[in-house]
Amino acid sequence: MSNGSERGPPIVSLSAAFAASPSPMLVADARAPDHPILWANDAFLRQTGYPADEVLGRNCRFLQGPDTDRSSVEEIRQAIAAGRAVSVELLNYRKDGTPFWNSFTLTPVNDEQGLAFFVGAQVDTTLAHTNAERTIALGTALDRKTAMIHEIDHRAKNNLQVISSLLLLKARRTVGGETREALEGMAERIGALSVAHRLLCAGEDGSHFELTEFVSELVSEFEAGMADDRVRIDSDVDTVTLPASMAAPLALMLHELVANALRHAFPGGRHGRISIFAKRAEVGLSIAISDDGIGFDVAAQNETGFGRSLVEMVSRQLRGTVRWLPMGSGTRVEIAIPLRVA
Repeated sequence: MSNGSERGPPIVSLSAAFAASPSPMLVADARAPDHPILWANDAFLRQTGYPADEVLGRNCRFLQGPDTDRSSVEEIRQAIAAGRAVSVELLNYRKDGTPFWNSFTLTPVNDEQGLAFFVGAQVDTTLAHTNAERTIALGTALDRKTAMIHEIDHRAKNNLQVISSLLLLKARRTVGGETREALEGMAERIGALSVAHRLLCAGEDGSHFELTEFVSELVSEFEAGMADDRVRIDSDVDTVTLPASMAAPLALMLHELVANALRHAFPGGRHGRISIFAKRAEVGLSIAISDDGIGFDVAAQNETGFGRSLVEMVSRQLRGTVRWLPMGSGTRVEIAIPLRVA
């Protein structure tokens, strides 16, 4: 006499469980022509919107419609012909014509004589498909927006280069004096802005830039424009990621300070060094530009000068502070800029 563990599952209980299952299920006759549906649970009827009398006796292809993928249908047909299980995702249609994505699994069931039934289970994946389509659409829109921003930055950079070239051309045709110096200075400042745009265009998203690379690029521009190597430019810069909105003000500020040092700190062929220091600090970003040149009277106001006013104006724009410090030999300018916590 066998014990209970050797007995098969209670068929009536399994049938009741399938009928009460929240997952849409059906059973099709594997031996009858066209494999008609013999049974479908209430969840299947609710999902498809068909009453039982319009489901039983039909092949489940009645759920297919104009946009149902024919390759998925062919995959099901081949699995049925071979008597093997298959899982596909295809677009089906409810009785009212509403489409829904259906993750469909078909499993063959054998009896003593061989293949007898196909058991089908369905999962409505419409929401997942809708979310995926929205994600793809948003990604496409973001890619287009990023490409547009890069294109705008690229055009802005080119326009700045053209303006700088025009100012330099005008300066060369202007008799020496304050007007020529002003034109040359403006051309150089616009060139610094062009460098900032070039770095932003080269970035992955154009919304941030690396300070180390930024300073290195500006130094390279200065070195390329120097007639000799009597003045050396050194830099000690932390790797800090900054928002793109800071690129133009920083470019103007750093350019102005280094350009002024090159122009005024080393007269008469004097040799020297300019140092650029930028570190992450408690205040946010600490920047110092120093030189070992002849220095200047930081208390004196140059009525015709523009560079100092520009540096202080840009510093205020960044909500920072500037200190002009005389040294035993040369000048040091310290700038503190608060940074937003990301």
